[in-house]
Amino acid sequence: MTFIETIKQKAKQNIKTIILPESEDKRVLEAASKAIAENFANIILIGNEQEVNQKAKENNLNISKAKIINPITSEKYEEYVNAFYELRKEKGMTIEEARKTLLEPIYFGMMMVKQGDADGLVSGACHSTANTLRPALQILKTAPETKLVSAFFAMVVPNCEYGENGLFVFGDCGLVENPSAEELSEIAISSSKSFKQLSGKEPKVAMLSYSTYGSAHSELTEKVIQATKLLKEKESNLTCDGELQLDAAIVPEVANSKAPGSVVKGKANTLIFPDLNAGNIGYKLVQRLAKAEAYGPLCQGIAKPVNDLSRGCSSDDIVRCYRNYLCSSTSKLKIRKEVLK
Repeated sequence: MTFIETIKQKAKQNIKTIILPESEDKRVLEAASKAIAENFANIILIGNEQEVNQKAKENNLNISKAKIINPITSEKYEEYVNAFYELRKEKGMTIEEARKTLLEPIYFGMMMVKQGDADGLVSGACHSTANTLRPALQILKTAPETKLVSAFFAMVVPNCEYGENGLFVFGDCGLVENPSAEELSEIAISSSKSFKQLSGKEPKVAMLSYSTYGSAHSELTEKVIQATKLLKEKESNLTCDGELQLDAAIVPEVANSKAPGSVVKGKANTLIFPDLNAGNIGYKLVQRLAKAEAYGPLCQGIAKPVNDLSRGCSSDDIVRCYRNYLCSSTSKLKIRKEVLK
């Protein structure tokens, strides 16, 4: 069974309710139709029921089993408004502002998740990362004992002897541009948990660099060395090592030569990149040259499942997001230089 088939089976065994707040987008309706047809998620669309159904009809899409909720006519609108006001009143929120804000589909959807009326939310087809994550941070907050929101890719490399039979988690390849040593250690912790959730296997974490065990010295390598030290202090039972070059991380023969005694032993399945440049380049190289399947970016660190899409996404990308909604972790930080206030 392939990785995605395994994920689909897991989803079918424990069907969750996923909110799609961007019901005006054709791709979102296509994704809703596919999820309904394959029966691996319950779908809630936020919008005007008549308009949503008309758009689906125009595109020959069957969304009859999706629930469509219009915030202004919802029986829970006032409940959500009052709950949102209580969450944000110390930040200057008024009840009037809360009423206006909760008319926005993403905010209304986040409150549904917050109040336990849905399990997760997928957005970003026609909204920026900041406009998706800001309400998530304001309403859902971060997961317990988590300091940083980051993102990862699940990479499935065909005919590959490395990683977990070709399965890897790459972090962070989507959000945090230039993490500090402290932030890098948090990305590693979240990514290791994401690997275990997705695969059911034990993570083996490699903190990547252009240096292995001091073969080069610079500010860049020192950051990874310090991040590795912090990681080991925080997660003493986690199999992790660094700083490691990529080949020393995933090829046992190279690890024996370059990093003798490494607990990872050249069998890393969770790769932590030193910055977004390296992570983004790395996952795209593997995707294109090795013809790997790349699932993501998937958010980790938020108290409840939220995933941010690329505005260039396809309906299949949206479907993948709520198949793989098993995520966690977050913090108030600069994401792609946009401050989430």
